Amino acid sequence: MEIILGKTSGFCAGVKNAVENAQKEVEKTKGITYCLGELVHNKQVVEELESKGLKTIENIEEAKSKTIIRAHGVPKRVYQTAEKMGIELIDLTCPKVKKIHNLVEEYSNNKYFVFCIGNSKHPEIIGIQGFGNKNFYVIETLEDIENAITKLEQSNLKKLLVISQTTFNSKKFDIIINNIKQNLPANIELEIHNTICKATELRQKETEELSKTVDLMIIIGGKNSSNTNKLYEIASNNCKKAIFIQTKQDIDLNLIKDIQKIGIMAGASTPKNSVNDVIKYLQEKGN
Repeated sequence: MEIILGKTSGFCAGVKNAVENAQKEVEKTKGITYCLGELVHNKQVVEELESKGLKTIENIEEAKSKTIIRAHGVPKRVYQTAEKMGIELIDLTCPKVKKIHNLVEEYSNNKYFVFCIGNSKHPEIIGIQGFGNKNFYVIETLEDIENAITKLEQSNLKKLLVISQTTFNSKKFDIIINNIKQNLPANIELEIHNTICKATELRQKETEELSKTVDLMIIIGGKNSSNTNKLYEIASNNCKKAIFIQTKQDIDLNLIKDIQKIGIMAGASTPKNSVNDVIKYLQEKGN
């Protein structure tokens, strides 16, 4: 059995920064360090940090002391509320997400309507929207474009900014952009910023290429991880057998019978030790 691990697997720079700095904070803090929302979308990483003193909360009002802002970022009002409460924030928002916050705030202040391509319920999108105003619309699929353009026309604004969730599927982004261009009124000034993270694009591209060459594709990561779900979608489209697991315990050994070549890709929130555990397990059971 041959096992091929994708070169772009595992922690991205933003997640690595968030996890490493969160570890430093919980180690030096006596007592509880709060984190607003799951630090990263990986159960194993979060549980390990919680065992050392990290406490996940859902609202800033629950914080009683130092609080971490996770990699996904938060709406602007959270910073304002924390300041009023006298809560010290440790801001571990991914720098790439921070740039989108600044972009949305700048363009919104300059009378642009904002289309954001992504998942409206994802914490990153909720945070991004919090730096804009009422002239903001989230596009998840092609079916949303008609309504988005209607909202733009109703606003009477003549300038449009289009951005994306950092972990959105790059091919779907291009399709949606082309559709927007085809249906946008001629009097609208359009500005497009492809804010998909380059690491995400590379990981998606490698997943596509690798999944075409193997008998079984294994995607490792948190079930609530946006970027990992997209990797699984890509793998499933290009490999007859593809599975999405969080740990080695999720592997059905019947699936690896008579498999000659296995490809592995891990999401941006998946730690190296989780990937190594899966590889070791496959090597042991495969033999």
